[in-house]
Amino acid sequence: MSAENPNGTLQTTIQDAVATVQFGHPASNSFPRHLLDLLTVEIQSLSNHNDVSVIVLQSEGDKVFCSGASFDELLEVQNAEQGIHFFSGFALLLNAMRSCSKLIIGRVQGKSVGGGVGIISACDYVFATPESAIKLSELAIGIGPFVIEPAVSRKIGKVAMTEMTLAAHEWKSAEWAFQKGLFAALYPATQLDAEVAAFAQKLSRYNPEALLEMKKIIWQGTENWDVLLLERAKISGKLVLSDFTKTALSQFKK
Repeated sequence: MSAENPNGTLQTTIQDAVATVQFGHPASNSFPRHLLDLLTVEIQSLSNHNDVSVIVLQSEGDKVFCSGASFDELLEVQNAEQGIHFFSGFALLLNAMRSCSKLIIGRVQGKSVGGGVGIISACDYVFATPESAIKLSELAIGIGPFVIEPAVSRKIGKVAMTEMTLAAHEWKSAEWAFQKGLFAALYPATQLDAEVAAFAQKLSRYNPEALLEMKKIIWQGTENWDVLLLERAKISGKLVLSDFTKTALSQFKK
């Protein structure tokens, strides 16, 4: 499957029971709502694909994995309904990843901010490079990581999540993320693809039924997220209308 549009690209290739899904956007692999929806639908589709056992999620380029929400689109939000609609895109994506019947391997080749950290947290196993620093910058622009918080806290714990959130201007190193459990393995960029491919191939040879049951166990206790994440989207949707946030976002407008 391949989809292209002015708001980004999404491409999927399937080989030997491994589906590789690659997203991209010229603005540092950020996510406008349309691209979020494309990725959500693709994850849901692959969940029902009988010839797929494992999903590899990756992005274009070599410097940035994902810079989170599209600032340009956030600036266009004029009312609470539009704000909720935008942030619910991340809620729907994270829930699609959580409920997907296939294990999702994240290939993180560079930095990630905000929603990008949430997407990484929703992967089941993540490979990264030493350049894959992370940051939760939401408080600095007047909102907070409300939608992605359950996913981030589940992966690295409440204390580490709080540290990242309150130090909104501070990058955390890939080594820090590895020590906290966000990344399962760190490899130089030159080795990343080979390591991801080898691991995905190994998983794809395991009993699909066993992988499915393992996925259920991994995400046990998150059954309330269908409601919780949408409730969190309402908080962000309201805050994005504040004068503080509008002023902060305008600094990034080209």
